[in-house]
Amino acid sequence: MKPMSAAAAAAAAMLGCAGAAAADLTPGAAPPAAAVPSVCASVVDFFTTACQTAALGVRFYGTVNIGEVFQTNGSPIDHNSGSALNYFAGKGSHGARWTLAPNALSQSNVGFQIREPLGGGWSFVAQLETGFDPMFMTLANSVGSLANNKGVPLAFQTANGDSNTQGTFYNSQGWAGISSDTFGTLSFGRQNTPMADMVQSYDPMGSSYAFSVLGFYGGFAAGGDTEDRKATTSVKYRVNWGNMHAGVFGQFGGYQEGNAERGQVLANLGADFHVGPGLLSADIGGGYTRDGVNMIFIGQSDANGRPINVTSPNQVLTAQLSDNDSVMVAAKYTLPALTVYSGYSWTQFADPSDPQQSFTDIAGTLICAGCDTINFTNINNTAFSFKDKVLQLAWTGVRYAITGDVEVSAAFYHQWQNDYTALNCSVPTAHAQCAGSQDTVSALLLYKFAPKWDVYIGTQYTQSNGGPNSGYLKSSEATSTAGVRFRW
Repeated sequence: MKPMSAAAAAAAAMLGCAGAAAADLTPGAAPPAAAVPSVCASVVDFFTTACQTAALGVRFYGTVNIGEVFQTNGSPIDHNSGSALNYFAGKGSHGARWTLAPNALSQSNVGFQIREPLGGGWSFVAQLETGFDPMFMTLANSVGSLANNKGVPLAFQTANGDSNTQGTFYNSQGWAGISSDTFGTLSFGRQNTPMADMVQSYDPMGSSYAFSVLGFYGGFAAGGDTEDRKATTSVKYRVNWGNMHAGVFGQFGGYQEGNAERGQVLANLGADFHVGPGLLSADIGGGYTRDGVNMIFIGQSDANGRPINVTSPNQVLTAQLSDNDSVMVAAKYTLPALTVYSGYSWTQFADPSDPQQSFTDIAGTLICAGCDTINFTNINNTAFSFKDKVLQLAWTGVRYAITGDVEVSAAFYHQWQNDYTALNCSVPTAHAQCAGSQDTVSALLLYKFAPKWDVYIGTQYTQSNGGPNSGYLKSSEATSTAGVRFRW
């Protein structure tokens, strides 16, 4: 890793602060530091200093995150899944277990960023990133982990859950565009929704898998279904003016182009205000998703919603399709050592505009209606025929810097849903469509002991009630995790 020219070093500076997992090219983020970060001159520099690995306007970055976890109700690790573990309870989670814990604080990844100046304040920008399991070096493929468990008895399933990762080399991001210091950034390809950008900024737990409802359940950052948190064929425009910022996101194409929806329009608007001794930041976002895909397992349950025949291969991978409307509002108040967070999300699910009989999901699995006994798949086009589902989430939390290197965070998340079924909900857990709620409390201690190195320990407890607990082996989960993270 050799020293670079002054021009290349200036380009590296525009790619972000050294030591971060990735430079933030999203307008609305704080401007990069004025100082030009150094470029790694040796392997020792790479591991022990805040240097960047960059040349000619291209930066190579990444994250490796691994630890150990104890769960009161867990599932065996699945190396295809993006999170690798069900840090929050899955349907098959049961029994206490100690295990290695990859990606608890953040997704392990590698990627490249490009910012090539074109003159006149314009630049060519691009980013390519893939997430992976650092234990087995497999690409993140949460949708693939679902496919691996279809037909598997519930009691013997590995950790699985729906997500937008699908096992490709661009499973996280893959986009290119043009950026202006004055007119903003226009980009095309696989990229985050504006609501996902909001979650990154306003979640006190930093969108972590192990400690955050917003991180583990990606649907809140997607306008409804977690598979829609990113779109493979999308256009996104972001711009700053004064103390304000805005973003507009549109998805075109359909399932055959590698998307988990057949259309999506989302936007956000935010601003920063100096209030008293601190900075108040606030955003509002939302939009519409057409024919969104939510993958779930459906098996036989008794009259109380408890799974039966859990050792029989009766779990059917079901694509639940819907049209979604969503709104999210969030705010934070930042003082020199303390940041206070709060937010609210509202999502309405209705039957899809275009019912499907078969399609290939984003991980390449054929999903077809009524194929329960053929390949253990099904499609539900009428989940919300009786009444639209309304899912809400409120959260609050704090982050406090004890010293410049040590910080502590705490958060509370409460989500709830309405009754949206004609079935009998006198027993609240009898059907997943019955009203219910889920509460989560979490706490985290983080120590940045070197420029690119963190160690952390934290805990999280979640309790589900009513419909959200239907079909689950257990209704609660306590998880305690410790780990180390290296970011360059």
